[in-house]
Amino acid sequence: MFTGIIQAVGVIRSLTPHAGDLSLTIDTQDLSIEGIQLGDSIATNGVCLTVVKLDQQSFTADVSAESLRCSTLADLKAGDPVNLEKAMTPTTHFGGHIVSGHVDGVGKIVKHFKDARAHRFWLEAPAQLAKYIAEKGSITIDGASLTVNEVSGNQFLLNIVPHTIANTIIKHYTLGTQVNLEVDIIARYLERLLTATDQQSESPINKAFLATHGFLK
Repeated sequence: MFTGIIQAVGVIRSLTPHAGDLSLTIDTQDLSIEGIQLGDSIATNGVCLTVVKLDQQSFTADVSAESLRCSTLADLKAGDPVNLEKAMTPTTHFGGHIVSGHVDGVGKIVKHFKDARAHRFWLEAPAQLAKYIAEKGSITIDGASLTVNEVSGNQFLLNIVPHTIANTIIKHYTLGTQVNLEVDIIARYLERLLTATDQQSESPINKAFLATHGFLK
């Protein structure tokens, strides 16, 4: 699990194809590798990757065909910057929201303008993800935990403060940039609870229960 607080921006060193999937080697730059071991997870542009090789300046991870289909990792090339976050621990400061590192789909920047020192981006999400995106709710963009400011259909607005711009790959976004999206995991579980009608008869958790306890209005 992750928090969506980007710890460093790394750089793609190399990509090695392997009959339908690939391996990525990433220069960690300012990311501390202290405590990282083989088999640990590092979110790379929001995709949870398992470290299979490690040295003092880089790590290598395998990227499955499924991850390539569901994310923007297939479009990366050597020299591209990527957001990095190590997996959270029991003592991690929880500054973002619960992030699994399992990308739900790819969105696209459709509008960008400045508002004082902040940058505001309108993004377009795949239609099937729109129902999970709520005003003032959380969403993960390339691994960064962000707040949704406004929603219109399957488009939503983000307000990015200067610190986030300076310390993530968001500084490189332009119109048409494609980004990895992970919706709030709580929304997904609520949907499952409400749609699993075959189980609702056996469970006290239903729409009435959720409304009584403040989860629905």
